[in-house]
Amino acid sequence: MAERPTPTMTDTLTVSVLGTGIMGAAMARNLARAGHSVQVWNRTRDKAEPLARDGARIADTPAEAVDGADVVLTMLYDGAAVAEVMRQAVPALRSGTAWVQSTTVGVDAVEALAAFADEHGLVFFDAPVLGTRQPAEAGQLLVLAAGPAQQRAAVAPVLDAVGARTVWTGGSGADGGATRLKLVANSWVIAATTATGESLALAKALGVNPQDFFDAIAGGPLDMGYLRAKAGLILDDGLEPASFAVTTAEKDARLIVEAGQRYGVRLDGAAASADRFARAAAQGHGHEDMAAAYFASFDPDESR
Repeated sequence: MAERPTPTMTDTLTVSVLGTGIMGAAMARNLARAGHSVQVWNRTRDKAEPLARDGARIADTPAEAVDGADVVLTMLYDGAAVAEVMRQAVPALRSGTAWVQSTTVGVDAVEALAAFADEHGLVFFDAPVLGTRQPAEAGQLLVLAAGPAQQRAAVAPVLDAVGARTVWTGGSGADGGATRLKLVANSWVIAATTATGESLALAKALGVNPQDFFDAIAGGPLDMGYLRAKAGLILDDGLEPASFAVTTAEKDARLIVEAGQRYGVRLDGAAASADRFARAAAQGHGHEDMAAAYFASFDPDESR
């Protein structure tokens, strides 16, 4: 690899986005709107094609997408997918290229990806995000980031374009500090989603009007906007398009359980949530918003 000069914060960057699903497409679009030169790749090219209207260049291979990049941003399904795609991309990358890794992966995976980056002379930033479809489309994600302090300025324009705020968690990125924080945050999101679905399922079984439940907790410490938002998706049949799909939530729940097992912590709630997401997916709700785990409380023919 040839050495790549470090760009400054005022530069217009060439940014490669690998993975243009719900989140990756929104991030690529906001990068283009911020004036950066954007190159994208997706395993299914049809999902990337609409970004051409926003000025992005659509590539046929990961290596083509990263050619000439200052910054590479990965937003794929899981750690295995990131590793596979980066192995295809790395021959076209120059030493010193910044890699912003935003896929939610497990602790083991982020450490392996950081080691891969070091082996190939890439500057690794562990940078998962908090937020779903709407915040991503609005460029209002919360970016959790860790990486070498002396090179953060090189990726700041990218993080600023996709997020409303960046929280630097400390560490070099190789220890997965930002990923660890993301798993903790997701454990709460998943627990709240599961509790919302189960409360509504119980209300249905007992003949309780959900509005009576909302009225009972209104304005108190048990009330929260997330509960009402997810409940609204269920009650108003608003589960499509998904902000965060059931299948992805299952994957994240299992990563949380694995992280707990690695450090000797038993996470019964996360394990049960993973099983609920799997049941909902088996019932045909895998592509719907994660709130559709509600349907796992019922036999398939009784869920609607």
